[in-house]
Amino acid sequence: MTVQPTFRGTVPVATLSEFGAVEIAAIYYLRHWHAGPEAQSEVWNDFAMALGRENGRKTLKTFETLCAMCAKHGRRPLLCHNIPCKCVGADESCFAHFVGYAAEGAREDAMLVAVNLIRPDMAFVLVGLAEEFGLALKRMTLRLDVKRRAAPKPVVIH
Repeated sequence: MTVQPTFRGTVPVATLSEFGAVEIAAIYYLRHWHAGPEAQSEVWNDFAMALGRENGRKTLKTFETLCAMCAKHGRRPLLCHNIPCKCVGADESCFAHFVGYAAEGAREDAMLVAVNLIRPDMAFVLVGLAEEFGLALKRMTLRLDVKRRAAPKPVVIH
């Protein structure tokens, strides 16, 4: 019998450019969350700036609960790449697709992914949290997109 490596969750399966905005944001914040208190404060700052203090705080609480449930009820710890890394690990991809499905209202697909992340009896709760978090990420990305489109275009002088 061979011993399986414990780092399968970090095996690169994609690059960030292959994901949509909500999924990229989910990966970005998951990496920040796992990077420690300093990086976690950046998560709060982003949420507060994009959603306002009240909604930002609510989104942060949802995300904290989502991460805590994954840690407490997970089949194993979720593994992440470093924050600036362009590739996406298997666990990050799974988490991103899970949040993306939930944000789209594809609850059955989100549930199928959730049971791979945590104990099946906790999956319904996790899907609800992912839906709330994913919708907040969707609002954030839409606001950023609107700001980018409204910004004046740079003038290029030849």
